[in-house]
Amino acid sequence: MQPRHFISLLDLTSHEFRDLINRAIDLKNNRNPDHQPLKGQVLAMIFEKSSTRTRISFEAGMTHFGGSALFLSPRDTQLGRGEPLQDSAKVISSMVDCIMLRTFSHETVTTFAKYSSVPVINGLTELLHPCQLLADMQAYFEHRGELKGKTVTWVGDGNNMCHSYINAACVLDFKLNIACPDGYFPNQAIVEAAGDRISFFNTTELAAENSDLVVTDVWASMGQEEEQKKREIAFKNYQVTSSTMQAANNDAVFMHCLPAHRGEEVTAEVIDGPQSIVFDAAENRLHAQKALLEFLLCK
Repeated sequence: MQPRHFISLLDLTSHEFRDLINRAIDLKNNRNPDHQPLKGQVLAMIFEKSSTRTRISFEAGMTHFGGSALFLSPRDTQLGRGEPLQDSAKVISSMVDCIMLRTFSHETVTTFAKYSSVPVINGLTELLHPCQLLADMQAYFEHRGELKGKTVTWVGDGNNMCHSYINAACVLDFKLNIACPDGYFPNQAIVEAAGDRISFFNTTELAAENSDLVVTDVWASMGQEEEQKKREIAFKNYQVTSSTMQAANNDAVFMHCLPAHRGEEVTAEVIDGPQSIVFDAAENRLHAQKALLEFLLCK
């Protein structure tokens, strides 16, 4: 039987997504040290990109559930010496119970999933970041409830986070307003698949009107540092400020996947202000990923 993978939010049904969110909330509020469904199981964590939240949350989550996690970098394995991905996937999956990859190329994750005999989790690629969306949606549900029929605003680069918000709009059925500069729009195929749920705007205030959630990310993601100066010019009018939040609904909240650069993509008064639930979402990486591991490994 083929293992169940988590490469994209589109791998989940709407019902499964909501069940994962509710399970994560339950795990957060009712931690039971005796609940160890993954006792004796091993998660292989493959990191081509450095990480704070992804590594800690998966490693801590496996420990809470009685399992263990192995940290693998290209420097420590034959992956860094050119071993074919399909060979690595076959070998690693024969020795562990689940594989999580945080990598540059999305094809690396899809290739691993094709040849792995155990579940594969996308911990981040240049195309998608679905694990962060589980945590973000959990935070919104905790603070404001259901998102179906509501409006979310994305400000900034049409990057992997933006793509995953587009996917979330499809699965959870909300509208997504996107404000980004020319030349930095999200993948056209991903946008087209979402249909009329997606709208584009050229100012943050217009995008934020009637919104319930405002989200942004850094102007230059990991691997784009050499573009920093160019991006500072392109994105200078795409900063989440108090005026952006004032254009949104009165009870709107703000999120950012972190790390954040105050004074660039968001002002300090927003990210550190009363509408910010950034750090709740960051903590939720632990709980959402525990729910995900349980979902993939205990069915």
